[in-house]
Amino acid sequence: MDTYHDLISQTFDFPTDEFQVQDNELRFHDIDLMALVEKHGTPLRLAYLPKISSQIQRAKEWFRLGIEQTGYQGKYSYAYCTKASHFSFVVEEALKNGVHIETSSWFDTNIIRAMHAKGKVQKDTFIICNGFKTQEYKHEITRLINDGFVNCMPILDSPNEVDYYHDNVREKCNVGMRLASDEEPRFQFYTSRLGIRYTDALPLYEQKIKDDPRFELTMLHYFINTGIKDTSYYWSELSRFVHKYCELRKVCPTLTTLDIGGGLPIQTSIQKEYDYPYMIAEVLRTIKRICEEEGVPEPDIFTEFGIFTVGESGATIYSILDEKLQNDKELWYMIDGSFITNLPDTWALNQRFIMLALNGWNKQYKKIQLGGLTCDSQDYYNAEKHIYQVFLPERKPQDAKPLYVGFFHTGAYQESLSGYGGVKHCLIPAPKMVILDRDEEGTLTDRVFAEEQTGESMMKILGYQS
Repeated sequence: MDTYHDLISQTFDFPTDEFQVQDNELRFHDIDLMALVEKHGTPLRLAYLPKISSQIQRAKEWFRLGIEQTGYQGKYSYAYCTKASHFSFVVEEALKNGVHIETSSWFDTNIIRAMHAKGKVQKDTFIICNGFKTQEYKHEITRLINDGFVNCMPILDSPNEVDYYHDNVREKCNVGMRLASDEEPRFQFYTSRLGIRYTDALPLYEQKIKDDPRFELTMLHYFINTGIKDTSYYWSELSRFVHKYCELRKVCPTLTTLDIGGGLPIQTSIQKEYDYPYMIAEVLRTIKRICEEEGVPEPDIFTEFGIFTVGESGATIYSILDEKLQNDKELWYMIDGSFITNLPDTWALNQRFIMLALNGWNKQYKKIQLGGLTCDSQDYYNAEKHIYQVFLPERKPQDAKPLYVGFFHTGAYQESLSGYGGVKHCLIPAPKMVILDRDEEGTLTDRVFAEEQTGESMMKILGYQS
């Protein structure tokens, strides 16, 4: 029977730039994962910082090439969407690359001020304030503007939001407007709950922005839940959005920028899935073509890539504690963690990540189901994107080491959605988190950001300890 290494090599173009095997053990960006497991144990959450910078630089280069190829006249700017991962080490790494920041709640403004105090965010950094605005959020946006953050830009999400700024903003500022996109046909509703209706956009500008000398409408924003994909739905919605930009631009000469949101996808399979340069060039061609048809200047472009920035930098590693044969066919490998509490997108969205064994590549493989530690029947992982099954090396009682399995490209949203540091389902703790970086000589460094969550911390949250 073939080995696990044979299976992966026959299924994919393997090895890749990202994944290789050495001495029957997996390497991720040439990182000795088994050495990290031996040093830190499992479950283990890894954050590889150089990947964040490389993703930003890749996207910037694709836009540079696209602008050159298409003759596009506008400029491109990259913003990091903080909600993908709020951790300070992520935001600081992103800011090293000259990016701007997109916020989604009032608490993000604390991050802005903390980064400004460290000299990481300047007062001319663009702060794109998105999302529905609570009273606290509008208050903090106004404070930033009045404190001299000259490019702090509220993106209007509802027609009455601007009233608060009329009453409280003292300084001249730019504002943006988010348009409510139509959802993909499979959704249970037709139009996004976020943003201004297309029919309300021009009246909002004419009645509440145009005649106030403090405000200039400079940005039009849009986002669709599917993200940037080469589908008729995406191109149709983008075209509709650009036509609305052209309509507004003809009456609002200060409108110079389109924010096309986030949604650049990440790789969820070892096999390359996306032609990024093609998709970006097509976005530019679409905007350029419509603007030429409408006779308006091509706008500058902002993006707010969150998942793309940080997603591929993350990995989560488990050891296999035991195996259980529950009937004639279903063999379960039980991990020392939980999918629901550690990788909630696998449970809530049926999200697939890249899943590979860390060791045992010279062994025969078996079709298995992966089970988590909670008592919930949904705490499992048994389908890969490419084959709808999971295969891992077989385990034997005489094995000197446990079998280890890694989930890769898990860097976005998983800690936020699982409530990092809070109470978890069945009180399964958050894993130990280790930050990986490289020094000036390229040598790998690792430091512990947080130890595995303790029972005492959860008992305190629950009120059992003062």
